[in-house]
Amino acid sequence: MHYTLDENYFRGYEWWLMKEAKKRNPGIILMGLPWSFPGWLGKGLNWPYNNIQLTAYYIVSWIVGAKHYHNLDIDYIGIWNERSFDVNYIKVLRRMLNYQGFQQVKIIASDNLWEPISSSMLFDPELLKVIDVIGAHYPGTHTVQNAKLTGKKLWSSEDFSTLNSDVGAGCWARILNQNYINGYMTSTIAWNLVASYYEELPYGRCGLMTAQEPWSGHYVVESPIWVSAHTSQFTQPGWYYLKTVGHLKEGGSYVALTDGLGNLTIVIETMSHKHSMCIRPFLPYYNVSQQLATFFLQGTFSDIPELHVWYTKLGIPSKRFLFKRLDSIWLVDSGGTFTLELQEDEIFTLTTLTTGRKGQFPFPPRSQPFPPIYDDDFDVEYPFFSEAPYFADQTGVFEYYMNTEDSGRHQYTLRQVLNQRPITWAADALSPISIIGDYQWTNLTIECDVYIETPEKGGVFIAGRVNKGGILIRSATGVFFWIFASGFYRLTADLAGWMTYTSGRAEIRAQEWYTLTLIIKGPMSSGMLNGQLLWEYIPVHYPRNGWAAIGTHSFEFAQFDNFHVEAVH
Repeated sequence: MHYTLDENYFRGYEWWLMKEAKKRNPGIILMGLPWSFPGWLGKGLNWPYNNIQLTAYYIVSWIVGAKHYHNLDIDYIGIWNERSFDVNYIKVLRRMLNYQGFQQVKIIASDNLWEPISSSMLFDPELLKVIDVIGAHYPGTHTVQNAKLTGKKLWSSEDFSTLNSDVGAGCWARILNQNYINGYMTSTIAWNLVASYYEELPYGRCGLMTAQEPWSGHYVVESPIWVSAHTSQFTQPGWYYLKTVGHLKEGGSYVALTDGLGNLTIVIETMSHKHSMCIRPFLPYYNVSQQLATFFLQGTFSDIPELHVWYTKLGIPSKRFLFKRLDSIWLVDSGGTFTLELQEDEIFTLTTLTTGRKGQFPFPPRSQPFPPIYDDDFDVEYPFFSEAPYFADQTGVFEYYMNTEDSGRHQYTLRQVLNQRPITWAADALSPISIIGDYQWTNLTIECDVYIETPEKGGVFIAGRVNKGGILIRSATGVFFWIFASGFYRLTADLAGWMTYTSGRAEIRAQEWYTLTLIIKGPMSSGMLNGQLLWEYIPVHYPRNGWAAIGTHSFEFAQFDNFHVEAVH
């Protein structure tokens, strides 16, 4: 819903991803959490609560669309990622969900810190009633007393975001156990699932696995995936933790879960301090050493005859194992007692379930850099996704577009479709921009047909050597070639347009197609409009490398076609 009357339930990759997840695990939980909102909800302000009924309607419409168009049942809905909540909005959202027949959709709040949401719930009985889960981000395995007093489920609703090395895997193993042991959190959600974005963007490779080269097909099943398997393969939503969980005497921790039907899963981790530091928060020093740990199964669990064993060893490459099945522990005539020898940086899962397995997958294609010559004419009549491949929108939204009034060369284009600034989570740039290519590119030629739709005030650009993205996009530098409907062109050193290399007048107006060419070679640049030179040998010293990009001057409609980039190392 980019605009007030724009209901589209097929944009983006998320619908596809949820349906694929459901195919593999029908019991998987689906959640929604707004990171930003369309600008029309804010009425000019960066605030989604100006009209709480309208914002609630927007969110509930998304849940309705998920069910109606994709047969997806959303289980939980959040408020606003790591930003302020509004008590009245949460209450209205609950009433509107109920009115639409979504009583089963639970509300999680506030996906930020434990406070002030916990105190607000204790002082407001209605708020306490409508919120089902308190979710905190990066809680460091600890909660606060007020959150526990609410009696609600406590979740670490965003955690991890750490480089997916073995240290990241150790971080993940430690918090998966200790979020419950120390903080009574019954769910820990990793941000992010798969690192499928350019590695030089913020939080590169901070996913459970890596698949950041769609042009080559290369991917890496990183160690955090197998750490996840130690818990996720042997539990399901609805299992519950036993009270007999805790820390091991010489460091490490253990948890035990059951389905209430006789099945038991025990997860043990002995992650050392140096091999389990997460990106945040600070981890106080502790020590882990070799130890013997004896476990006693009591009650109905004392009759368990066999526990299947899965093992991971992190840290030392020569001794590294990932999710390896070991011999079972036989408990017949043992009185339900067994002893394990534990070293540091190990994970054991002991379980009655026999369904665990380490899946096999073909050896992935070898890693390759982005093609040095790349073309896209955007001639896709029925695109599977709304975005063009390899372009990564950093501000704004660039979608496939069909010109119904142009049956010729520009019938199918890529269009920037936001006409007002969204209500943002981070400090987005003032100019929409989409990056593409190899961050190491230095010498390159970028050419693209462009179409300014906004008379007088409209403008577009192509760029090279763009050095920042994500939450840093506002301060991105590079070499930016702009043209404006007012009849001017500019060459700037930054996206914000503060530093101008050169500028001048040219025959440019809105609603006509132009071909822009930007040539960057060493410390010099040249630019052409429709093949005619606008400038030549203008010095461009910084940065020395970066992505190619396209974009618009403001949140305005504009089109791009026949994109071409050629890089020379």
